[in-house]
Amino acid sequence: MTAEQRRQAAAVLDDLTTVLALGRVRLPTLEVDWETGHMTCEYLLRLTARPLDLLRIVDLLRKGLRYERLTHDD
Repeated sequence: MTAEQRRQAAAVLDDLTTVLALGRVRLPTLEVDWETGHMTCEYLLRLTARPLDLLRIVDLLRKGLRYERLTHDD
């Protein structure tokens, strides 16, 4: 377990929370599982969500993938 891993987990949590808020998604629980991270050195994000929230996230991901396909040449 390193300080860098902890910083990365916290940064990802912050980024994800920000992006979801921009997409008008508020999850009941979105947090880093610090306890498991201390034991395994693998920091996981734990979330709980209502099905409607997950449908909104899936919709946002589909739109983002569609946009990416339209704007990037492979």
